[in-house]
Amino acid sequence: MVTSDSLYRLMTWLSPSYPVGAYTFSQGIETAVEAELIATVEDAENWIADMLRCGNGQADVAFLARAWEAASDAKQLRTIVEHVLAFQPTAELRREITAQGDAFLKASTAIWKCEEIELLQSVLVAGCPYPVAVGVAAKGHGVERHAAMVAFAQGYVSNLVSAAVRLIPLGQTDGQRIIANLMPLVLETVDTVADIPLENVATATIIADILSMQHESQYTRLFRS
Repeated sequence: MVTSDSLYRLMTWLSPSYPVGAYTFSQGIETAVEAELIATVEDAENWIADMLRCGNGQADVAFLARAWEAASDAKQLRTIVEHVLAFQPTAELRREITAQGDAFLKASTAIWKCEEIELLQSVLVAGCPYPVAVGVAAKGHGVERHAAMVAFAQGYVSNLVSAAVRLIPLGQTDGQRIIANLMPLVLETVDTVADIPLENVATATIIADILSMQHESQYTRLFRS
């Protein structure tokens, strides 16, 4: 059961108003639009679905779950942080995941401080991955793991939809339709990665990774990734 307190925390942490700067990142969608790989609402939905099914979306949800489980173990937390940082295929994606994670940790330390967040801070050396920060905060504040995973996955989809709405551009109704259509996949993804071992997490979105590399030198950019 998800308590009212837990629901409130999740809604606060993953709200667009929480200062993590998610709106400044597109995970390569900006370059995909520039390359005319995404031009319609159908293209956008298929692209985001693939990112959730076999890209960084499902990987981040898995990392959140492993961090939630290890939130009280400094050694395991350090291993997870190092693994997630090494897992990032491009410099921009690593910058994205740490910029959001560091910002989340800063805000949460000031407002939602707990022992688990303090422990996470003690093992950091080169930035905090965003899903790890959310997973640890969720465990520290008694937020059920499955609820945290679903909320995070929905937030991942919503952020990419927001980028697509601005870049293609799409209407707000089309954007919300994508979010609604992807609900079954969000829930399926959460179930699929819920218990996957850390070393078995993988992605298969090579085109998206290449586009992320190309984004660094794209002439006109609205987003940081």
